[in-house]
Amino acid sequence: MPSDRTEQLRNIRDEVAHLKASPLYRERVKNKVYPVIGEGDHEAAIMFVGEAPGKNEAEQGRPFCGAAGKVLDELLASIAMPRNEVYITNIVKDRPPMNRDPNPEEFALYAPFLDRQINIIQPRVIATLGRFSMAYIMEKFGLGAHLVSISKIHGKEFAASASYGQIAVIPLFHPAVALYKQSSKADMLEDFKILQKFRK
Repeated sequence: MPSDRTEQLRNIRDEVAHLKASPLYRERVKNKVYPVIGEGDHEAAIMFVGEAPGKNEAEQGRPFCGAAGKVLDELLASIAMPRNEVYITNIVKDRPPMNRDPNPEEFALYAPFLDRQINIIQPRVIATLGRFSMAYIMEKFGLGAHLVSISKIHGKEFAASASYGQIAVIPLFHPAVALYKQSSKADMLEDFKILQKFRK
């Protein structure tokens, strides 16, 4: 018997699957790929939020399953945190063409689905992956005054209030950064240590 959370998340999946109002829907149909809703524990204490799926993700319908996903898996393994104990998603649920950055209209169209996912899963911590999700989540939770370059606040914990209680927002580098700047991996490994205290 699916839990109420699972049922609500399925509703989001179905709505995104039929989101014909999105220009990215037409791209998805043309390329015969999938929307990427999210995956993981529906009662996760930690939710990771990226910006949008890439090519591998759209082909498989899973978040962070390509090269950047392997880096994310390594980072999780470094703190002995199984991937199935967290929830991983993106703001934008369909892949922008040629992996370009999502535009403001796309963020506006898909963000309400993320907002609902947060309220359903009720994580204790939202770890943002990259500058776009950092900006969106920090603005959403009233942390805009602290918003500066990700290079200055990565790995820092910010207290915020969600509809269901107190949460922590932790900006992190996008795992893809390690693919073109290997030296950043040490920072990422250090940043991930802060997540250990939020284990269920």
